[in-house]
Amino acid sequence: MKILRQYLPILDWGSRYDRNALSNDMIAAVIVTIMLIPQSLAYALLAGLPPEAGIYASIAPIVLYAIFGTSRALAVGPVAVVSLLTASAVGQVAETGTAGYAIAALTLAFLSGGFLVLLGIFRLGFLANFLSHPVIAGFITASGILIATSQLKHILGVNAHGHTLPQMLGSIFEHLGQINWITVVIGVAATSFLFWVRKNLKPLLKKMGLSPLMADILTKAGPVAAVVATTVAVWLFGLQDRGVKTVGDVPQSLPPLTMPSLSPDLVWSLLVPAILISVIGFVESISVAQTLAAKKRQQIDPNQELIGLGAANLGAAFTGGFPVTGGFSRSVVNFDAGSQTPAAGIYTAIGLAIAALFLTPLVFFLPKATLAATIIVAVLSLVDLSILKKTWGYNRDDFAAVLATIVLTLGLGVEIGVGSGVAISILLHLYKTSRPHVAEVGLVPGSEHFRNIHRHEVETDPTLLTLRVDESLYFINARFLQDLIQERVTEGTTIKNVVLMFSAVNEVDYSALESLEAINLRLKDLGVGFHLSEVKGPVMDRLNTSHLLHNLNGEIYLSQYDAAQALTPKRKND
Repeated sequence: MKILRQYLPILDWGSRYDRNALSNDMIAAVIVTIMLIPQSLAYALLAGLPPEAGIYASIAPIVLYAIFGTSRALAVGPVAVVSLLTASAVGQVAETGTAGYAIAALTLAFLSGGFLVLLGIFRLGFLANFLSHPVIAGFITASGILIATSQLKHILGVNAHGHTLPQMLGSIFEHLGQINWITVVIGVAATSFLFWVRKNLKPLLKKMGLSPLMADILTKAGPVAAVVATTVAVWLFGLQDRGVKTVGDVPQSLPPLTMPSLSPDLVWSLLVPAILISVIGFVESISVAQTLAAKKRQQIDPNQELIGLGAANLGAAFTGGFPVTGGFSRSVVNFDAGSQTPAAGIYTAIGLAIAALFLTPLVFFLPKATLAATIIVAVLSLVDLSILKKTWGYNRDDFAAVLATIVLTLGLGVEIGVGSGVAISILLHLYKTSRPHVAEVGLVPGSEHFRNIHRHEVETDPTLLTLRVDESLYFINARFLQDLIQERVTEGTTIKNVVLMFSAVNEVDYSALESLEAINLRLKDLGVGFHLSEVKGPVMDRLNTSHLLHNLNGEIYLSQYDAAQALTPKRKND
């Protein structure tokens, strides 16, 4: 039963579900549903899919995550970055608006879901750590700029295209003669209104005496107000006949049963994008889930989260959706509204299902410019160019990774951008670890502590060279240590003993072992003793299986102080 609860968290929180949780979850669900209706339509537009796909992708995935996920507040569904990645990946294999495009989106969700489930089953969540925070920050910033730029065509009412910033801007410039000024007025007015709502409406409502909860609900309903106002305006004045593009017919139905394609060519074309979407979606989702869980002292199981998100994506693949993940804004809204369990997500799905059945005719006259405004306002909060200044001041390597990710994402597309960011991060890490920090240390007077001779006033002896190795030793940096010691111990020096202080060494691989053996032989030929100090237990266990310790041209000391006492002539005489 314990294993069943581990893989089906609903059995855990469901067994303790009570009336109070029901009340709080229902309130949260109402607020999130109001927010999700325009947002789901907008993200489907961003992904290049029919608007109903956004609603479909917000129903079954939420329910499946509630069953398999471990977060009490995470709200799963379409998000801006994943929608952009979907459009980029699917746009390379099918033309927007075709049946093949929709099938490719289903296949992408299927591949992403399958990959996430496999990662969860084999407990490989740590692989997401290959995406460093600077790379993620740079990618999300660049994605926010790309998303906002991609929506300008809807604000202007032109038929622009492109997947990179130069392509988008160039296409918009080419089509400036097609601008529909009525659409511009609608788009600019909706965008301005939504920015005003986000910053000013809640404080204003509180000043008017409304409760914080009611003020929050009305603020979150801001996009709905924009949708209603612009839809009524288009219907009332017949603006669709004057070139204003609208959503049009949206089927009144629950999510249909759909089948992704298993065509080898299509699967192969979408495999890498599916992996990128999975990893990026998981990183975004788990960071939100852990942040919200920490506020209530709850725990998140990253590997079970992989299964939960994978199940959600598989659900999207078989119900007419596209790739989904845990969204930051909707999850925060869900949390702030008082959600206590994942049941709030199930109630949200019910609300969206009702909307899909009965409310879709009301969006026939909804201008695409309004949905574009919703997207722009949402994603501009993701843009954080200050990360460049922060990383420049703290670590130039991280700055290089961030800058490269931003520039390559904007200039070459999201897949190349994030892939390059990961590659740069790994290469920079390998470069830094290939040149480990090795400090020459001396004794702090009046103590048994040893510190860097360039940072502290310490006692040294010309016959003793003590090097503190501040990195595990493996194939990529072993030669560096070998060359460093050979450079220091040359003919004519007074050095009689060399001690490697291993207090920070957690691992010595076979390549490093061979380098240590080479150092030992070299020093032995020079008549110089080779010693180790403060070797950790696991490292000692590994070295005991080799010939190094048997042939060591010196001793192994429990502490560096013991080594100094034994090897320094003055101290021997004391």
